[in-house]
Amino acid sequence: MSSSRRAACAAIAAMLLASCGFHLRGEYNVPFASVMVAAPGTSQVADRIKRELTNSPTRLAATAAEAEAQLSVMSERRDRIILSLSGAGRVREYQLKLTVQYQLVDSKGGVAIPTSEIQLQRILTYDDSQIIAKQLEEAQLFRDMEQDAAGQILRRMTAIKKPA
Repeated sequence: MSSSRRAACAAIAAMLLASCGFHLRGEYNVPFASVMVAAPGTSQVADRIKRELTNSPTRLAATAAEAEAQLSVMSERRDRIILSLSGAGRVREYQLKLTVQYQLVDSKGGVAIPTSEIQLQRILTYDDSQIIAKQLEEAQLFRDMEQDAAGQILRRMTAIKKPA
């Protein structure tokens, strides 16, 4: 394929994407110059929030003293609940749940976002003959929920009106 043909295909693809309203999400414009993200243990949601903030004008602070705000991810819980069984008593579906509790406090101790909870859930169909594939699918569903929770928290942070 010639380079002019590739360029034409790329231009057509770009026009199609633009015409359907697609645009890149871009960065989150949090109204704080620096934020410290605190979480107990290994919080995947907190890690995703930190990753998103490194791609924004907001600086990640190492301590609460040097931050304009502190985001605390207080808990992050994963649950897998049996949703349905087959006639033979084998699991057919699981309900996967991710629950995240968080709070945002500014440097003066004012509560910008009171303690809030995000609950996300997905349905996982299960088949004993595809155990490894279903384990991978479960892990992917939890990663998607983590990304969704981090996005919800960041969007809520961007909606804050910083006091003058």
